[in-house]
Amino acid sequence: MDRRERLHYEILVALQRATEPMSSAALVQCLSHLSDTLHERTLRLHLSELDELGLTASLGKRGRVITEKGLEELRASYVLDRVGYLSTKIDSMTYSMSFDLATRTGTVIVNAAVVDAEALHECCSAICQVFERGLAMGNRLAIVGPGEKIGEVTIPAGKVGLCTVCSITLNGILLKHGVPTSSRFGGLLELHEGKPRRFVEILHYDGTSIDPLEVFIRGGMTNYSGAIRDGNGLIGASFRENPAGSRDMVVTLSERVSAIGLGAFVEIGWPDQPVLGQPVGAGRIGSIVIGGLNPVAILEETGHHVPSRAMAGLLEYNWLRSYEDLPGLIKQHRA
Repeated sequence: MDRRERLHYEILVALQRATEPMSSAALVQCLSHLSDTLHERTLRLHLSELDELGLTASLGKRGRVITEKGLEELRASYVLDRVGYLSTKIDSMTYSMSFDLATRTGTVIVNAAVVDAEALHECCSAICQVFERGLAMGNRLAIVGPGEKIGEVTIPAGKVGLCTVCSITLNGILLKHGVPTSSRFGGLLELHEGKPRRFVEILHYDGTSIDPLEVFIRGGMTNYSGAIRDGNGLIGASFRENPAGSRDMVVTLSERVSAIGLGAFVEIGWPDQPVLGQPVGAGRIGSIVIGGLNPVAILEETGHHVPSRAMAGLLEYNWLRSYEDLPGLIKQHRA
């Protein structure tokens, strides 16, 4: 946004948050953090523009309010303002996690889905098959109860939280071993007879404010039922790049994280060579990683609406349990 657009955006935000009409004097005070040279006369000119556009309405001496059209414009501007937010969050979470591979202690990044315990019980077998088939990020998960919080997600009464390992955890582990990672996109990976074939849909991380797998799951675009039935389906996966000289380290670390239930690299490419048709930058290697929200998709496919959040927060590694413990964990929360 340029300065004019930014000011209009901030005016709309202030009016949206207000509990009553705001005068130009009140708005100047509210927007003082933007500029100490903003005067009422200047602001009134901008308010007149917003009135003409139908985004605000004057109530005379009472002040101004935001219109329904203004709220729609604000929502659209908010999304545009957040483009690139996801890639920023990936970097932030990568640096925030504290997991130490040698000692197997510290925090890892997890996704969180809010689900009814009965629905989880109904889909337990299918969820376990997602893990058994190697279609999930490792083999570990956690169940948290009502009132508990994972990042900004608080589990409401009557629900449980299904936490799965987020694939960005691999970025953090690689970084702690001196290997930087560039997360390029998330997509739907087509499987044929259990083997990865190609990406059929992709969303670049620096061009979206919502995690790609969340989009695909909510849109009913996945096909885990087919993937666990006969190996033919569509699953969530992401594409990463690392320096070409780090390939041996990436392979070694992928084996180590898989051994402790945290990782699932689908494929690790060679320097300057495409991976499943996806090109890589010069001096880079590409890799494909299983999506962390994949076990949640099976719930959506069977008709259960499950609010989910990728990169929801951090969780101690020792709180995670094997997916084989899921039936017992569900039983505890159904009692």
